[in-house]
Amino acid sequence: MALALDNNGLSDTLVILGAAGLIIPTFARFRISPVIGFILVGVLVGPAGLGALVGQYPWLYYITISDAHAIEPFAEFGIILLLFSIGLELSFKRLWAMRGQVFGNGAAELIGSGVLIGTALHLLGQDWPGAMGLGFALTLSSTALVLPIAGTASAVGRSAFAMLLFEDLALVPIIFVLAAFSPNAAGGDWAFVGVLARGLMTVAIMFVGGRLILPRLFAQAARTKSPELFLAASLLVVIVASLATAAAGLSPIVGALLAGLLIAETDYHSEVEVMTAPFKGLALGVFLLTVGMSLNLRQIADNWAALLLGILGVILVKTVVTFALLKLGGVKSGIAAETGVLMSSPSETTLIVLGTAAQAALIAPSTAAYWQTVTAIGLTITPLLAWAGRRVAARIERRSGGGDAPELMIPREGPGTVIIGFGRVGRMVADMLATHNQPYVAVEADIDTVTAARRDGYPLIFGDVSRPELVDRLNLGRAKALILTMDDPVLTVQMTRRVRGWVPDLTIIARARDIGHAAELYRAGVTDAVPETLESSLQLSEAVLTDLGVAVGPVIASIHEKRDELRQGIKEAANLDRAPRLRRVRMGEG
Repeated sequence: MALALDNNGLSDTLVILGAAGLIIPTFARFRISPVIGFILVGVLVGPAGLGALVGQYPWLYYITISDAHAIEPFAEFGIILLLFSIGLELSFKRLWAMRGQVFGNGAAELIGSGVLIGTALHLLGQDWPGAMGLGFALTLSSTALVLPIAGTASAVGRSAFAMLLFEDLALVPIIFVLAAFSPNAAGGDWAFVGVLARGLMTVAIMFVGGRLILPRLFAQAARTKSPELFLAASLLVVIVASLATAAAGLSPIVGALLAGLLIAETDYHSEVEVMTAPFKGLALGVFLLTVGMSLNLRQIADNWAALLLGILGVILVKTVVTFALLKLGGVKSGIAAETGVLMSSPSETTLIVLGTAAQAALIAPSTAAYWQTVTAIGLTITPLLAWAGRRVAARIERRSGGGDAPELMIPREGPGTVIIGFGRVGRMVADMLATHNQPYVAVEADIDTVTAARRDGYPLIFGDVSRPELVDRLNLGRAKALILTMDDPVLTVQMTRRVRGWVPDLTIIARARDIGHAAELYRAGVTDAVPETLESSLQLSEAVLTDLGVAVGPVIASIHEKRDELRQGIKEAANLDRAPRLRRVRMGEG
């Protein structure tokens, strides 16, 4: 069956895939968050952007989204897959260990922020039921944006996740309470009790049934050796679990999280996570597009002062409450501050609660529209808040002694070797330098990594080497060597050029992503570039050939020949006078 060119679904799909495949990589090239990229694309192609000009320029129909509501189900599916993937990273044991944070900090943050915001709105003239409804709506934070930014493994991510999980669990009770306060409410209390009973029963059935059925289901899918069947089984589990909790009156994201937790207990969680990751990313991108489409730049420009006041008020209250609660719980000041700022914007679920409050006649439609715009702007600036939170945390850590100033750690006679980046590679290099009594100083931009490494006795400086003033303080003019191990190929090249122009004779050794990146680094001025994939590939080849029975002599000769061929390729690509050294490194060599 032929598809018509004016098919809405086809043109909307073209816009979505165009944003994901063409525009977003462009933002990534300039180191701009894809979150901001998707939202800006939504503003551009939405009804308030180029979509408003379709009547004058019909050809714009094919590069705009004509019906923003038509893609909302895909956006909701993205959030469901996000919660599912979070469940895959957890376990029931870990979740039980977090129960104090979830029902302690999570409940206190929701109630504290909600009451403060609601009281402030009441003092500004809003009736108490409507003010409290708005307070709890605006207290909700975005699981869809916060967790991809912070993760669940870092100290900030763990603190944020506990609060976000409680907010997601509290969403349905909040909606029922608002409905009970409606002037037209009838039987709201009993309805809530019924939903709670059905919800608990549904979760219990899913828990028992999942433990019995899921291992057998995925075992059968794995035996077929069909990736398509395995993917279909994974998506089937997510959708059935979400529909089950939705039918019971709970949020579908609760079912998605529970499905992830159940699969995480099986042997197939890694494969399921890999299979569903592309769908999660694309569906989450659709959600961000819908956020951008909800922004009307003309209305924002006309009411910018009132909107700015609302945004700043919500951010301030939520930041202060979250920071205070985490500090009372013994969390370090920097982590508490970063978590507070990151959690300070409203959520996509805020829009659901606002709609419920408006439908229950607790707030006027104009009030709901105002706070919906505030929420959309808050979602848009969440990546900026994350950046601001990291900066605030770094400053607090430096002032409190958790991040000593660089000049206090680097001797005047020079730092010996400077290591930029302290991930697995940087830590291994530091260990080898320490083994041979070679002095060094390492620089890392992640405060959690710095704190953990300092506890283990490593001399680490917290700082972002993309800032020239930090590089100037490293005293590289007196250093013996600079080792660049960060996983950012663009920054590595920029850093090499900057330092080489300043210190022409310094030994600079850089981690390269591949041979092409190595050639670019040589052109920038490194002494040696080590492609991370090259030696591992050669050693794997040597191992497999030897195990297959090929004589050791010819194998080693062919490995040397391949290494020399690669050296010549880098030499030609970088226009070098000599072929670079690609040393053979064996595990265990000192």
